[in-house]
Amino acid sequence: MDAWKLESLPHYTYADYRQWKGDWELIYGVPHAMAPSPVKIHQKLMGDIYALLRNSLEECPECEVVLEEDWKVRDDLVLRPDVAVVCRDTETRFIAKTPEIVFEVLSPSTAQRDENLKYAIYEKEGVKYYALVYPDELTAKVFKNGDDGFKKVGDYTTETLRFEGTSCPVTFDFDALFARFR
Repeated sequence: MDAWKLESLPHYTYADYRQWKGDWELIYGVPHAMAPSPVKIHQKLMGDIYALLRNSLEECPECEVVLEEDWKVRDDLVLRPDVAVVCRDTETRFIAKTPEIVFEVLSPSTAQRDENLKYAIYEKEGVKYYALVYPDELTAKVFKNGDDGFKKVGDYTTETLRFEGTSCPVTFDFDALFARFR
């Protein structure tokens, strides 16, 4: 019997992806189903992250905050960050430019993908900051991209972080994010 070959798997593109029903990400031509609807705390955290970022960027017309929007990295790589800050992106159908800041709120079904696979992709594609938010612990791990890839900035629960080196100043209050869940 011939050995099964990886090359025999279908390789999907953005055109295929647009036809699928449900929520998906396309990672190097391989479809990944998104988790079922997240629990309430996940949704509330995403909404609060969005609101805090939007307030911080109120005076910055060149940057916008997007919530669960497709980022078409290339034809066979489409990710959907929970919350992203995108600057100078004129595309209206999806995110076309590398986000400057990405927040992912982890759930048991997405943690491994967010901490490993998406971490590596965000790092490689030049996302400046990647924040992993842990709802059960009410904490976030923040990484900054540099010449040597992502380096951990710190763990945040009650602190305020100023994201340096972004197109517009962004200050984020983790205490305000987590306060109502304590």
